[in-house]
Amino acid sequence: MALPPPPAKPDPNRPQTEQEVREDLAAAYRLVAYFGMTDLVFTHLSARLPGEGHRFLVNPYGLLFEEVTASSLVVVDAEGAPVQETSWPVNPAGFVIHSAVHRACEHAMCVMHTHTLAGMAVAAQSGGLLPLNQISMEFDGRVALHDYEGIAADDNLSERDRLVRDLGDKPCMILRHHGLLTVGRTVAEAFYWMYYLEQACRIQLAAQSSGAPLAVPPAPVVRRARDQFGTGPTKGWLPWQALRRKLDREQPDYVS
Repeated sequence: MALPPPPAKPDPNRPQTEQEVREDLAAAYRLVAYFGMTDLVFTHLSARLPGEGHRFLVNPYGLLFEEVTASSLVVVDAEGAPVQETSWPVNPAGFVIHSAVHRACEHAMCVMHTHTLAGMAVAAQSGGLLPLNQISMEFDGRVALHDYEGIAADDNLSERDRLVRDLGDKPCMILRHHGLLTVGRTVAEAFYWMYYLEQACRIQLAAQSSGAPLAVPPAPVVRRARDQFGTGPTKGWLPWQALRRKLDREQPDYVS
């Protein structure tokens, strides 16, 4: 089997085109489905359109994540209302959390929200995410918490302010009794945080289910491990290219 060509040097300063954002977001939907992080047709991944102010791409309501394609993504305004002709409905209520984050956080070009078994289980624990593993340690100080106020909807608009306040400048959030949320300057970065936040939650549940006492490393060790991972505008870029190549081989219709 021939090796793929070497990756192009990333240029985080080059703005993406709408088509590139569409393809990245469609790829993210397919990958969230592939890695078992979906909730039927519910939850959303969204991305801000380049140069469009408060206009975003989101999935059509009713499609499974594995069915989403670049062309099926719908352009919506800040309230989640479609601003293009579409034969599929859009769920504005499901976009409430996304709209709050997108509008208030410039670094949130992409917002991902999931209702996974592991994520919801950790969201039900008073201790939150524990630094039980090297993967988990990357999230030290990078995971915000938002208390549950009921289903996020337009009848509680003030929750948007509290949600944004709680998130601050962190890339990740645990929504208590609800699920997980990540943001990124790119789809690749938001997916990186979501994939590994989910892995950290799964590790925690597995460790807790053994019944053995949990060994938590000293705080200085946790901080050192966290800092060794690093951050930057190309966070998640390398694995994202590999994942896109996987989809190109196995699910090439995602770009259609």
